[in-house]
Amino acid sequence: MNRPSWLTCKLCILLFAAPSVVAQKATPIPVIAQRGAAKQLIVDGKPFLMLAGELHNSSASSSAYMEPIWPQLKALHLNTVIGTVSWELMEPKEGHFDFTLVDSQIASARKQSMHLVLIWFGSWKNTSSMYVPIWVKRDKQRFQWAQQHDPPTPDHPKRGLYALSAFCRNNQEADARAFRALMEHIRQVDPQHTVIMMQIENETGILAEARDFSPAAQAAWEGPVPDELLAYLSAHKTQLLPELATTWQRSGYRLHGTWSDVFGTDRYAEEIFSAWYFGKYADAVASAGQKELALPMYVNAWLVQNEKQIPGDYPSGGPVSRMMDIWHAAAPSLSLLAPDIYIADFEGTCDSYARNGNPLFFPESRPIPGNYVWAIGHHNAIGVAPFAVDDLKPDDPLGQLYEKLEGMMPVLLKAQETNAIVAIPPRNSGVITIPFEGFEIDARYVTTRISNSPPATTSDSANGRRSQQAVAPDVSITSGALATGQTGYGLIIAAGPDEFYILGRGISLTFNRPASETNDWVMYDFEEGVFLNGQWITGRHLNGDEGPTLRRLTLPDNGLVLRRVKLYRHVGPGSVG
Repeated sequence: MNRPSWLTCKLCILLFAAPSVVAQKATPIPVIAQRGAAKQLIVDGKPFLMLAGELHNSSASSSAYMEPIWPQLKALHLNTVIGTVSWELMEPKEGHFDFTLVDSQIASARKQSMHLVLIWFGSWKNTSSMYVPIWVKRDKQRFQWAQQHDPPTPDHPKRGLYALSAFCRNNQEADARAFRALMEHIRQVDPQHTVIMMQIENETGILAEARDFSPAAQAAWEGPVPDELLAYLSAHKTQLLPELATTWQRSGYRLHGTWSDVFGTDRYAEEIFSAWYFGKYADAVASAGQKELALPMYVNAWLVQNEKQIPGDYPSGGPVSRMMDIWHAAAPSLSLLAPDIYIADFEGTCDSYARNGNPLFFPESRPIPGNYVWAIGHHNAIGVAPFAVDDLKPDDPLGQLYEKLEGMMPVLLKAQETNAIVAIPPRNSGVITIPFEGFEIDARYVTTRISNSPPATTSDSANGRRSQQAVAPDVSITSGALATGQTGYGLIIAAGPDEFYILGRGISLTFNRPASETNDWVMYDFEEGVFLNGQWITGRHLNGDEGPTLRRLTLPDNGLVLRRVKLYRHVGPGSVG
């Protein structure tokens, strides 16, 4: 009997091992980096836009529950799923970790060719400590809890707190140890970087009060403002956001003293105090994890709901936009601060979070495609996501948007980088003008009716001629889908000189030169089509009844469409007046 040689055995081992080696090959770690005009998320060494969705809080607590959901998420054309990791399930006994649910999410996302953002449900979820392990909850002496003002007063009514104190070192160290163990495990099992970002805690801050009144917190309030914060404020004095600068100004921009000396005694001063310590706590947790795997990390915010709310009516100390400077000072390990947008003023919220170099990403929102187009085109958002994405059906309008953005991803990301992109905000009616690439683009919305009457005859007395003005065909666009946010909106990308790709619905566009120039630019070469891996695939070449008029093109309201249009300057005899 011939025995295989040592070399033959070695070759067999290598051949059988090869697929595993390839599968485990490490890829560049994701980062957020400035690329031209935009900060972008870089995954596998290339720009990446998260077409994401966040699961219900409890969905990822059962692999069996999630099994039929993963294909549904793929059918919605998500490229990123925002899942959860619960501290109480991951560390049921102190020092004993169970990563089964983490591994299941990574394997399932990888099977669907999707990425993951994981939320660390650690010390706080929506200001409460509901996800901490039972061994933490029971040991009140070692793990201290936030306290309300005592005795109660009209300004400090007893409304109940269920939150660990951000001023207890034992709380912070236990949370940081667990998170570090999580990141060590992800580093070991996920060299491909299926996991591309991490969220630290969830909607931190304190409700019912503007600050914690536990003994440790009270001692900190009565002590000096940390030199680290004062040095940051001094160095960034001219760049501070007005909300913070106004509060600090009341003391004459003092650079020494207690918290009340420097910022005052009202709830807005207490909010600054709370934001500093919540920020330092989050930074300690993030830093511990980054020692194992330095993925981009962020925190999310429960927003101020209306102008009448004061700190404590919303989570005081959380990363609301008015506290962005304090969070940047306290938590330099974080890559961004992210709003959870459920309020009506979506555009104003995006504006407030896209300040001072903060990349825009919202992990929770309502699934309104027009809002997402606005964030991507106007603010170069690195990602967009609805909450409870596992409730959406594959035919949801969000899936239609994601499908189109998926195909045009390379073109879109390059346009962000080169500032060759503009968004048309979602509206129900009216006309807005957007300057772009030398044109002033008029966008008419759903309730604006464009006449289909015969062309108007005008006189040109200087030349003794009569001419006809070109007008658009009748546009009858209904607003029946407004309840689900399906208003008119759009995205325009410059494809070349006087050439544009247009994604949108429910709008009519006119391309005009500024008033100082002769308005003799008209449309030609109008196509419908799709993008496939960044390449434009032409469908019909539209003309006649299906095409635009000389100066106006209309995108219907019965579905999201992609168009390519070229313009040229029509001068000389027969020119359009």
